Amino acid sequence: MDFNKLINRKDTGSIKWDKAERLFGSKDVLPMWVADMDFDNPDPVKDALTNMIRNEVLGYTFPKDSLYQSIVNWQAEHHGMDLKPDHISFSPGVLSSIAVVVQAFTQEGDGVLIHDPVYTPFSSMVKKNNRKVFRSNLKISNNKYVMDFEDIDEQMSQHEVKLFILSNPHNPGGRVWSREELDKLVTLCIKNNVLLISDEIHSDLVYSPNEMVSPVTLKEEYKKWVITLHSATKTFNLAGVKASFIIVLDRKLKAKIKTIQQQTELDIINSFGMCATEAAFSQSADWHGELIQYLDKNRKQIIDFFDKELPDVEYMVPESTYLFWFDASTLNLESSKIRKAFAETGKIGLNDGLSYGSNAPEFMRLNFAVPKVVLSEGLTRIKNVFDAYNIKHTESD
Repeated sequence: MDFNKLINRKDTGSIKWDKAERLFGSKDVLPMWVADMDFDNPDPVKDALTNMIRNEVLGYTFPKDSLYQSIVNWQAEHHGMDLKPDHISFSPGVLSSIAVVVQAFTQEGDGVLIHDPVYTPFSSMVKKNNRKVFRSNLKISNNKYVMDFEDIDEQMSQHEVKLFILSNPHNPGGRVWSREELDKLVTLCIKNNVLLISDEIHSDLVYSPNEMVSPVTLKEEYKKWVITLHSATKTFNLAGVKASFIIVLDRKLKAKIKTIQQQTELDIINSFGMCATEAAFSQSADWHGELIQYLDKNRKQIIDFFDKELPDVEYMVPESTYLFWFDASTLNLESSKIRKAFAETGKIGLNDGLSYGSNAPEFMRLNFAVPKVVLSEGLTRIKNVFDAYNIKHTESD
């Protein structure tokens, strides 16, 4: 697989590329924001989709046994899960799954706890379902996020918290939570009668020696308290096929989820999603291995660049994901103006920290799942912003 290949995604309906001018105010902005990759998809996935279009009638379909088995095998090999097909429920997307779980296990006005900062739609999805969002601020220790367990326990006990939604691994900070941290978190959930939703869509994008752990695998009793969300779409760059799945190992929990899914028609995925998911998990392991190697080289390139060219800028070393989280506070700008500064001065589109909560307003998120030449250009544009504002500050002094 040639990950250095430049693919023109403009005028394809790409959110990342075709909405960049509208969002960042310039057609010259290099988009390195929304989390999809600028890489070609695995050949087995493209071949399977092509074969389906050529040789099959695109009528009503249902998940085949081979699709279930591809997920069972992948989860066993990569995440130590011992699954059966009836542990798996399909859903159009992870956010759809979150909405279903929220409706299944909470009532309007109930509380849902999330971290801050964290993936933006966690909050918006809870609010859209008329539940209350509570946030537990992540702390920074040795330039990486750690959970504040005292605060989590306090918020669970003081508010009507029914669910905790965990980004595992963490988006945007790239943190891979340890076994000890996850065990402590689930223990607090059980103590406070709170279900844990573990969003593991980034779980196959982890860099050695870090080890991603799914909390449901830690203890037998956790099967009654943990609902796992996953998808092939992030790992294999298939976001457009709209396919994900919910893993539930407890029958009572699954029954409640199934009821809401059937009421909302959110228990199915389309034929293309089924086809792509099976081909990804069953035939694309080699592509995945090459991807991780390439992303790791990009990750190291960013770290080396920041250490050499921007030594005063703090950042978090990504233990997972293809997202780089750095602190732009040395620009000495109001947090609401930082994204605009990168777009106007550097001609680069990044996600701003404010969109992930109030706990990291001056951070920015860079998507490094791009060819090396694009990454190099993006890093140069980022440096240009810091250089420009450092000159302004020097002149004003």
